[in-house]
Amino acid sequence: MSTDPPETAEDAEEPGTPAGASEAEAELAAQRVERERIERRKAERQGPITAGAKLNGTAADLLAAVRAVESGEKPAATVFEEPGPAPRRPAPEPARRVAPAAPAERVPDAGAVEDVRGVLVRGGAPEALAGPAAGVLGEGAAAVLGADPWQLLRVPGVLPEQADSFARALLGGEAGPDDDRRGRAVTVWLLDRAALSGHTALEMPALVTALGRQGVPEPEEAVQNAIAEGDVLVFQDAVGEAGGEDEEPPVRVLVGLERFAMAEESLADGLARLVNSAPGGNGAGEEWERAASAGGSAGDLIRAVAGHGLVLHTGGEASLAEPAALVGAARGLGLRVWAVTHGPVGRARFAALLGDEGAGVATVAGLLSGAEGPGRDADGALDVDLLVVLDAPQLDVEAAALLTESLPDGARLVLAGDPGVLWSVGPGRVFADLLAARACPQVASRRPDPGPLGELVSGIGVGELNQVAAPGKEVVIVPVRDAGEAVHRTVQLVVDSVPRAIGVPAEETQVITPGHGGAVGTRALNAALKERLNPGPGRFGGFDPGDRVVHSPAPGRTLPGRVVTADGEGLHLECAGERIVVPRERVESSVRHGWALTAHQAVGCRWPAVVVVLPGDAAGALSRPWVYTAFSRADRHLSVVHGVEQALPRAVAEVAAKPRTTRLPVLLAPQVPVADG
Repeated sequence: MSTDPPETAEDAEEPGTPAGASEAEAELAAQRVERERIERRKAERQGPITAGAKLNGTAADLLAAVRAVESGEKPAATVFEEPGPAPRRPAPEPARRVAPAAPAERVPDAGAVEDVRGVLVRGGAPEALAGPAAGVLGEGAAAVLGADPWQLLRVPGVLPEQADSFARALLGGEAGPDDDRRGRAVTVWLLDRAALSGHTALEMPALVTALGRQGVPEPEEAVQNAIAEGDVLVFQDAVGEAGGEDEEPPVRVLVGLERFAMAEESLADGLARLVNSAPGGNGAGEEWERAASAGGSAGDLIRAVAGHGLVLHTGGEASLAEPAALVGAARGLGLRVWAVTHGPVGRARFAALLGDEGAGVATVAGLLSGAEGPGRDADGALDVDLLVVLDAPQLDVEAAALLTESLPDGARLVLAGDPGVLWSVGPGRVFADLLAARACPQVASRRPDPGPLGELVSGIGVGELNQVAAPGKEVVIVPVRDAGEAVHRTVQLVVDSVPRAIGVPAEETQVITPGHGGAVGTRALNAALKERLNPGPGRFGGFDPGDRVVHSPAPGRTLPGRVVTADGEGLHLECAGERIVVPRERVESSVRHGWALTAHQAVGCRWPAVVVVLPGDAAGALSRPWVYTAFSRADRHLSVVHGVEQALPRAVAEVAAKPRTTRLPVLLAPQVPVADG
């Protein structure tokens, strides 16, 4: 069974389990506390809300069923046998804020792991899954697996066919494709997989079809069972206007995991609180106006922030000067201001823009874990009057919910970023949903990124792959015919051509390619580059001192770094100026060689020179956001190892971001007015 699960459905591999860093554990703990808070809020709700639109057939049965189970009107075992009136879900109330101070994730005790190992051995499953299974399934994990072997699907990397084999070994003839336990477990597994593709829920027809493909003979019944047992939630969302006076608007029925559904609901509550607030006491209007007048091109942004609790700012790398001016203006008014970025590279770049004031910049993960940032007040809210979030397209619903719920009343939130880049690795498309919802002021920067690279990337953003004049060899196209030539030319560029012709050394040149596998994926390119740049036996779990690596302390986060040494404690890395020790047992799952990355891994970082590799078999993986993200990682020079012919301009012109199913716009609509600008 695989221990190397996918990063997203678009990008073929996922960073592994957290690598033992206290920051990662604290971040996970903060998310757990947030989910527990949402659970309490859900349990405390009372009172009816307006009924939704009329539903027919299976959708109506499912919705009535879940409402009956939630209300306690009927037991889960009988609710689908007797139709009855569906109780209405209670209305949302303003979300409470809670400090994310919490102990680290509980590690299962050795006895529990040993008990699970015994069950796994009886079922012919790898013993290495004992620890992850005990951690995921919690207390009594061995008994849970013994009674329902398909619960093994909750362990990352396990596939349905593997869980089926495990179930047959434990249950013998009792295990079959029509087993209710299998149907429920596969339903949850499919929704987990959907989250890796960015969906916070799935439409009912899509889920039913996917269950059929997994060999579930009665997929509608499987969904009903999963709802009745509380494994999943079902929602109805209006998707348009009513056709006539006596008609109700059409709806879509969605099914989602409680974890993501409740985070998205909490996020909507927090955003509505910001939008509907009237920031006060944080700087007089006249002072804000003077700051806006002195802010140059950032004046519009400063003016918008002066009177609104939530503001969106869009633009490329050059536009970062405007949030920097906003931070300076707000500090000039005596406000408590912090900025956060996706990763430490972005943090360093923005801090450089702020000059001596760069101390007020953190990473999102560091802020949420408490390792960085302003600290919390007595109520658990962040000690800030203004929070500026850069790289906002990288926020998934859970991180965004934690950020918004952590803001005190009266604070302002600015979400800033480049809407052309790839969306978050985690579920949701928060920034894009907010831009489409027009629920708050939006300020678009008019600062173009400079030079030939800026011209090229700007064209890609609007679907045009233009030829640009590059007198200083800012952009170079290197045609190749096959995979072998692509690897050879990539190594040649990094080791010789770019250092000699451009003056950028190999250690400051980053290779970006569409995937991890294949003849020209990150694995193959990293092996070839290591052989030339830092040959060695790989005596530390495949790594040697001096190797360029990326460390993934949590799914969706990548930290570029370098191997320093290794000892009994683990692999010692230097990432963004910080020393990190990765325990030996987690090196394989959370550290990779980093001369070559995917575009998802490269988001939030920039390098003096970038070599983008597009082998012939990569044509199907290309999209406008992928090309935009990869090409825009370069500061001074971009080489394109080009083997996809017309697939590149076609992807830029025609292939948009893969759609994601989310509920945020629907949840926001009744709570906030549409903004004018």
